[in-house]
Amino acid sequence: MKTILLIRHAKSSWDDPMMIDFERPLNERGRKDAPVMAKRVKERNTIIDAFISSPAKRAKKTAKLFAEVFKKEEKEIIYKTELYHADAEAFYSVIENADTEINTIAIFSHNPGITYFVNELTEVKIDDMPTCAVFALEADCKKWKEFRKAKKKFLFFDYPKAIVEIHAK
Repeated sequence: MKTILLIRHAKSSWDDPMMIDFERPLNERGRKDAPVMAKRVKERNTIIDAFISSPAKRAKKTAKLFAEVFKKEEKEIIYKTELYHADAEAFYSVIENADTEINTIAIFSHNPGITYFVNELTEVKIDDMPTCAVFALEADCKKWKEFRKAKKKFLFFDYPKAIVEIHAK
C-alpha cells in the first residue's frame, strides 16, 4: 500500500497586486493554518516519507511549515516545477517517478489542478480544495509506477475551516 496526501498551499497574500503569481507569499492566516493542518494530519498517526512541492513561494512555505511539524529538514523537500499550474498528467508523472522505497508522499500544489486531480482518484468528489486542504488516499500498489491503475481508497478530507471532516466509511 502507498499513501498520498494532496495538499493545496495555504492562504496567500494579495497585499501587492502587481506581484507575479509565482512569488506570492503566504498571508498571516496561511502561516497559521499550515502548522495547524500539519498537526491534524500528524494526530492521525501519519508518517510522511517524502514532501514534494511546487516551487512557487506559497507552496514552498506551506511544505516547509508541514515539514517542521513532522521534524523534517527543509533540504529534504523535493521541488518539482511541473506542480505549478499542474494538470492531472503532471501529478501522475510526479507520483509515478517517486522512489519505490517511499510509502507516504505529501504533495503541495495549486488550484484548479489539485481539485481536478483529486476528483479523478476516488468516488469522493470535492467542489473546491480550499487553501491548506488535505485530501488523503491509499493506493493498492507496491510501486509508485503502478499508481495510476491501482485501486484507490479514500482516507480523509480536511481543511482549516472544516467543522465536520469527511472520512472514509
